[in-house]
Amino acid sequence: MLSSVLAKLFYFYYLLIIIRIFLTWIPNIDWQSQPFAWIRSIVDPFLNIFRGIIPPIGGVLDISPIIAIILLQIMQGLILGALQGLGL
Repeated sequence: MLSSVLAKLFYFYYLLIIIRIFLTWIPNIDWQSQPFAWIRSIVDPFLNIFRGIIPPIGGVLDISPIIAIILLQIMQGLILGALQGLGL
């Protein structure tokens, strides 16, 4: 039960990261308006960890979402594997 809820939360967060990526391709978005500000407030703190370590390539291409998704998948595998091993 707990592992299925966490799996859905991980999936939802993946979707938010993907939406955030697509929204950066639209140049005229007002990031202060809703729902954009909400998405940004949820996703950017996690992405900023990687932005501080890996700067954008050529000042333009930000690969932090790719690294973030890979790390999130590793975390998901470890956490859900442990929970399933415990029968949760």
